[in-house]
Amino acid sequence: MKHCKRLNRRLAVALAACLMLLTGCAPQSQPAAPMQDAKQVILGFSQLGSESSWRIGNTKSIQEAAKRAGVQLMYENAEQKQEKQIKAIRSFIAYQVDVIAFSPIVEDGWDNVLGEAKQAGIPVLTTDRRINTADESLIVGFVGSDFYAEGRRAGRFLLAKAADMAQVNIVEISGTVDSTPMRERALGFRDELGGDTRYTILESVSGDFLRSKGKECMQGLLKRHSDIDVLYSHNDGMTLGAIEAIEAVGLTPGKDIIIITVDGEQAAIDLLKAGKINCVVECTPLIGDKIMELANKLAAGESIPRNIYSDERVFSEFDTDLADLPPREY
Repeated sequence: MKHCKRLNRRLAVALAACLMLLTGCAPQSQPAAPMQDAKQVILGFSQLGSESSWRIGNTKSIQEAAKRAGVQLMYENAEQKQEKQIKAIRSFIAYQVDVIAFSPIVEDGWDNVLGEAKQAGIPVLTTDRRINTADESLIVGFVGSDFYAEGRRAGRFLLAKAADMAQVNIVEISGTVDSTPMRERALGFRDELGGDTRYTILESVSGDFLRSKGKECMQGLLKRHSDIDVLYSHNDGMTLGAIEAIEAVGLTPGKDIIIITVDGEQAAIDLLKAGKINCVVECTPLIGDKIMELANKLAAGESIPRNIYSDERVFSEFDTDLADLPPREY
């Protein structure tokens, strides 16, 4: 019965595609549904946007992995709008895909649409970010980074770097408000610093993971605070913008202000090598192959682990092998 249901689902997708081609009236808001082999797994993926090199690398990883795995990918970019993600997920349900995966823009507001996916019998994965829900059955699993651990790694570097400093004044440029990485990177960082009274977070502002806003935020922070020792930035894009602002007022990033950033983009690694960044906490976007592996298992009715985390490291000025690092893929 399960095989027949899956076959009927694919026949429905193929029929819908044929009708759209014949009538020329396919809805513009829905992804194209090309013909595919009846045995091919169909994955509907909703990306939250293309706000950074990290996100672009994440999309590329997913698209290329789908080709390698022989998975039919139906891809939608939400352009940083939750309503567009919800619309995309509903279109995937209408097309009766085998699996839905999405990187949620924020944590709240997903119960209704994911309840619809559950009623349709379609398993849903969250990638890179999590959701907040009282009904854990709406999601079958998460694949991505441990953001709390990333925050702790950032704090651990600062404890070593500032071990001889009597007072450490920190400013933080966080990610999108109410997103998982924003919450957990902030919490992990603070937990690692513990109750040490030498460390003071002067101010925390949201740069929304955007380079332009990172620059704007840092300009404001420099105007309001004349005694900044450390910048902790939640992603490389915002960090690059912040460095522009720091240099514009005649300060030297990496020396006058200790710079700690998260992601590991090539641009950040280059600035680490140049001494303008002190620490880069890796957060890899290259999770496409793992997503495809899980999609194939779910489509076959297999169970998967609830949480799958990427293997990641820290790059810092303390490393002796920075010159030997191979080029990044994002």
